[in-house]
Amino acid sequence: MSNGSLDKHIFTEEGDKFLDYKKIYEIALGVAKGIGYLHRGCDMQILHFDIKPHNILLDKNFTPKVSDFGLAKLYPIDHSIVSMTAARGTLGYMAPELFYENIGGVSYKANVYSFGMLLMEMAGRRKNVNANAEHSSQIYFLLWVYAQVNEGETIEMKEVVEEEREVIKKMIMVALWCIKLIPDHRPPMNKVLEMLEGDIDNIQMPPKPLIYPSDEPIDDDNVEMELETFSTSSSTPIISASFPFEDSNDV
Repeated sequence: MSNGSLDKHIFTEEGDKFLDYKKIYEIALGVAKGIGYLHRGCDMQILHFDIKPHNILLDKNFTPKVSDFGLAKLYPIDHSIVSMTAARGTLGYMAPELFYENIGGVSYKANVYSFGMLLMEMAGRRKNVNANAEHSSQIYFLLWVYAQVNEGETIEMKEVVEEEREVIKKMIMVALWCIKLIPDHRPPMNKVLEMLEGDIDNIQMPPKPLIYPSDEPIDDDNVEMELETFSTSSSTPIISASFPFEDSNDV
């Protein structure tokens, strides 16, 4: 594709190469529609398992194309849970159920989680984990930006004008719903698209994202979960939350 992959445009430090937020929002909508089509638009549901900025290609008009289906799996539409012999994907975008069986089975909701992580990076124009942040509260971007949005503070981001801030806030709120810990609590892609295209006032503020520590039994009713670091061979954490999603209709 003539404009390369999305990561080249959202992670660049060269200001003149930045896409404006109108275009970033349009790309987010296009990716959401593409993933939704993979889930429900084909004779078989296609689970991508590697949704990330590097695998979103942009044509000459910056129309997004979901690419790299090397890890994808085909399953019948009526299969809600799929069998997996090993976790697959890229750390930082992989859904927690790929590691922890006790929180729910693997389904297309794993792609919803990955899209949420992608959407957050698009909104912030930075990676979700920044080990070189000046302040410790900004190391985990998801936690820092949640606090800014929830407390009604202005999110300070480069090259952003006032009218773009509502678009950014909407993208962040939708992303936080997508990265919820329990797969059943994440919205399906048609609901994600509905929220992105709708009025921000119709989106309920999601609960605070948590860093899920270990495969201990999870109590859905327990909202007082302790923040701990997810420990793997990588330092990349898995971020999620534990409240049920409102009106999540899987269709």
